[in-house]
Amino acid sequence: MNVENTQVQMRKGILEFCILNIISRGEVYASDMLEELTAARIMVVEGTLYPLLTRLKNAGLVEYKWVESTSGPPRKYYTLTPAGRVFLDSLQLTWNELVLSTSQIMTRNGSNGHTSG
Repeated sequence: MNVENTQVQMRKGILEFCILNIISRGEVYASDMLEELTAARIMVVEGTLYPLLTRLKNAGLVEYKWVESTSGPPRKYYTLTPAGRVFLDSLQLTWNELVLSTSQIMTRNGSNGHTSG
């Protein structure tokens, strides 16, 4: 087994959750999302973000608006829809449960039923 493959899969598993969290803060431009995700070492491939944003839009979880820019072409800014907020809140509950469960498993010391020696 390749540890890097498993790490990539773990990151991919929480990518949508992270993107929705970023968008939940207010209007956000895709390149700003990409920058934050890259800095947090969640995602480094630009080709992953845009298809995911399209899926989230098609699912009615995010919407966007075009904003004119003085320094170039108009920019597309994303926001959560009301359905997106509900969806994110549900994911947040699941995340909290997973963190608690994982921490419980990882911090259990010596009482796993195995004997040494």
